[in-house]
Amino acid sequence: MRILFLWLAVLWSLPLRAAERQFNFSDHRLDRTPPGFRSTVAGRGKPGEWKVILDDQPPASDSATSPATGRAVLAQLAREPVDLHFPMLVFEEETFVDFKLQTRFKIVGGALEQMAGIVFRFQNESNFYVVRASAPGRSFRCYKVENGVFKPPIGPEVDVVKGSWHDLSVQCEGNRIVCALDGKELIKLIDSSGSAGKVGFWTKSDSVSYFKETKITYTPRETLAQLLVRETTEKYSRLQGLKIFAAKGADPAPVIVASKDAADLGQAGGEDELGVIRDATNRVSKNKGIVSVTAPLRDRNGEPIAAVCVMMKSFPGETQDTSIAKAVPIVKEMQVRVQSLEDLLQ
Repeated sequence: MRILFLWLAVLWSLPLRAAERQFNFSDHRLDRTPPGFRSTVAGRGKPGEWKVILDDQPPASDSATSPATGRAVLAQLAREPVDLHFPMLVFEEETFVDFKLQTRFKIVGGALEQMAGIVFRFQNESNFYVVRASAPGRSFRCYKVENGVFKPPIGPEVDVVKGSWHDLSVQCEGNRIVCALDGKELIKLIDSSGSAGKVGFWTKSDSVSYFKETKITYTPRETLAQLLVRETTEKYSRLQGLKIFAAKGADPAPVIVASKDAADLGQAGGEDELGVIRDATNRVSKNKGIVSVTAPLRDRNGEPIAAVCVMMKSFPGETQDTSIAKAVPIVKEMQVRVQSLEDLLQ
C-alpha cells in the first residue's frame, strides 16, 4: 500500500502535457494587424484600430548619450469616445480550456476612458470574460458578459499608473480563474461552466493602450478527429497508418486534421481525398506492401464531410474489394460518433 501511495504521489507531481505559444509582434509588419487575429467590438460603435507600431524605448541606463530605440508593440489606436464601446482583438487560430495567458500593457491615453485588458473564454461578442485595469478608476476588475449583459464585477481598488508598463495574467484551470496584476494574484473566482473559448486583447471607449511580451501556456485540446484516430489505432493495433482529411475554413482543399503520425498534421491532401469527399466514393492504392483505402466519413445526415485513409499490410492475391471490405467497417465505427464537420474539428 505504501508503495502504491508513493507511486500515486509521483504521478500527481508530474506536469501536465503543456504547449506554449508566444506572440512576438516584432515578427510582423508595422502598421498592420498581426495575422491570426480578428478585430471586433462588443457593445456600441465600430471595431478598434489594432496595429503593430514602434514604441520608443528610453536609452540604456548606463549611457545617457545613447539614442532612444523603438520596440514593436501591439497598439489599439482608435479614439471613439462612446460609452459601452469595447474594442477587442481576438486570436482566431486556437480555442483554449486550461491555460495561462501573460502579457504586459501600457495605458497611453484616452479622454473618456483609460483601460486595458484581456478577453478570454470568448464565445462571441455577447458572451465572454474580461479582466481589465483602469488608470483613472484605480481599479482591477473581472467581468463575465452573458448574452450582452455585464455581470457584477469582481476585483480590488489598486493604483494603475498611466504611461508605465504593467504585467497582467489570467489563468484558467478547470472551474478556477485567477487574475494577477504586477505579479499579485488579486482576483480568484469559480466559473462553473469551465467552458472553452478564444482569447484576445481588450480596451474600452477611446482608450489608447499598448501590449507586448505576450505568451500563452496551455494544455492542448484533443479534437474529435484526433480522438477517433487515437482510439481506433489503439483498438486496431495492426494498422500501418490512419489519417483523416477535411477542409478547414473557406478553402475547399482537404488537409490532414488527424493522423497516427502527428508530424502529418496540416499536410495537404490530393485529388483522391478531394474526390472521396466530393463523390462519396472509395479509392484504393498500393505501395510497397501497404494498401491504402480512402473512404468518406459522413455527418448525421449522410453527407460526406471528410475522407479517412486506412493503411494496412497487403497480402498476395488481395483485391480492391477485399481491401475495402476490411477498411470500411473501421470507418463506419468512427462515423457513429460524428455529427458534423464542426463537431469533428472541435
